[in-house]
Amino acid sequence: MPKSPISLDMGGEIREFAWKWKGKPLRVVYEVLGEGKPVLLLPALSTVSSRMEMAGLATQLATQFQVVVVDLPGFGQSDRPAVDYRPALYHGFLRDFMQTVFTEPVVAIAAGHTASYLMQLVQQQPAAFTYVALAAPTWRGPLPTMMGEQKWLFKLIRQVVNTPILGQLIYWVNTLPWLLGWMYGRHVFGDRKHISRPLITQKRRTTQQPRARLAAVAFVTGALDPVRSRKEFTDYFQPLAIPTAIVIGEQTPPKSREEMEFVVHFTSVQVYRMPGALGLHEEYPTELMDGVLPFLRKFLS
Repeated sequence: MPKSPISLDMGGEIREFAWKWKGKPLRVVYEVLGEGKPVLLLPALSTVSSRMEMAGLATQLATQFQVVVVDLPGFGQSDRPAVDYRPALYHGFLRDFMQTVFTEPVVAIAAGHTASYLMQLVQQQPAAFTYVALAAPTWRGPLPTMMGEQKWLFKLIRQVVNTPILGQLIYWVNTLPWLLGWMYGRHVFGDRKHISRPLITQKRRTTQQPRARLAAVAFVTGALDPVRSRKEFTDYFQPLAIPTAIVIGEQTPPKSREEMEFVVHFTSVQVYRMPGALGLHEEYPTELMDGVLPFLRKFLS
């Protein structure tokens, strides 16, 4: 795989997972760093989702563990086929990826929406995991969070954005560098000083891959929401199949933080609080490492 002038890998071994979804082949790219007990890192779903947002955490963990970092289907360097992006696709992918790639129980660290997908798999296959940490977990996409359930409107948006010419134009406008920077400053990073030009350039490049708009608009409009209510989200944690921690950033947007705090209050999850917002795993990887490392050492010793 050719190198890009803007790094799209962490210097590890890049591998491909050949997968099929409803008969369509789908190549998933993942990267392996370090040696030792396995740790799986899953980036958040977003318009700019890629395994590179886990780079800071992955390179630190790789000094002690074998770290596997994934570009989720439809994002990063993985294939972005013209399919109906729905939760079932990601549930199926995680299940098959875990069964194929790992031969022993793993520690998994997941961010954002991916945390909810991970928790469903933990409920179904608890023996596949030893410990789970969820970085700023969410279950509701940006537009449903802001506007509530507007199914007809969100369906219309997806239909328009999925069209070849008008949809690509709308998507291009919404991924202009200044808009990506605004998004990062609004709810992804807690400190705007951490939003650099190289960061936004890298994010912009991620968004400009062929058919990148398809999975992105599904996420933004709530089509990738793994559950439909707070109760369904909380049910993933009652009871806990394995030890689980939720990491909450001090600058997390109020609506998202309310959902996280609700889970912490009404379940037996561990909680770790630190600086940052929804992208705390990318903005503050060292602080996140400090919070989860004692548990990793305990469960991977």
